Amino acid sequence: MNESLYNTLLPGSAHWSLRVRRGMQLRFTDQEGGANLSVLMYNPEMLLERYNAPDSLKGQHTFKLSKGNCLYSDMGRVFASIVEDDFGWHDTVCGTLSEKTLKEKYAVRSYQDCHNQWTLSGEHSFLTELAKYGLTERDMAANLNLFSRVTTDDDGNLVFDASAATPGASITLRFEMDTLVILHTCPHPLNPSEEYPMKPVQIEMRKADPVADDDYCKNFRPENGRAFENNRLYHLGL
Repeated sequence: MNESLYNTLLPGSAHWSLRVRRGMQLRFTDQEGGANLSVLMYNPEMLLERYNAPDSLKGQHTFKLSKGNCLYSDMGRVFASIVEDDFGWHDTVCGTLSEKTLKEKYAVRSYQDCHNQWTLSGEHSFLTELAKYGLTERDMAANLNLFSRVTTDDDGNLVFDASAATPGASITLRFEMDTLVILHTCPHPLNPSEEYPMKPVQIEMRKADPVADDDYCKNFRPENGRAFENNRLYHLGL
């Protein structure tokens, strides 16, 4: 395994962003079980290009994301590939916790009164990070929710599976192009907990191995191979 280049712990009810270079990987670990790590992705060289949840699902014929799946941009390229995953089910259809839902479900605590135990919505967290790059609510897109399992009941309703929480579960994303990554650890919008969950996520950055012709993610679906070819064309001459 390649040397760890950077480690940090993102507390619960927190947000962060960083530019991840092509050829790097991020390993996320749910330290306590029950974390939700919400993710948005943008092309830092062309911010109009962003993570496309519908294409990522329909292009890979799935409702959930796990090892082998790729995270597509709306230009048909691959931002990142899921190269390791021992959680096995990540949601990308339910969005993020809104300000309205935060106030309806939880006791709202301000930073002035509670410092790092304040309660944030995913909406506020994403907008705070997006503003650092000149982006606004118009630039919000459907996000990925790591470590959150959402299924459907017999009537077709979306159901949050709290029993899936696993302390120490991890997922590793290998980045196939330079990517602006926006993160927060606010609760999943369907989490039924009556208390605001404050669950931290460990983040580790490593250099990834080169992508081989027989790479598992590249060959997981024919659509993935075509998206990798779009990436190759995009990077020609660099």
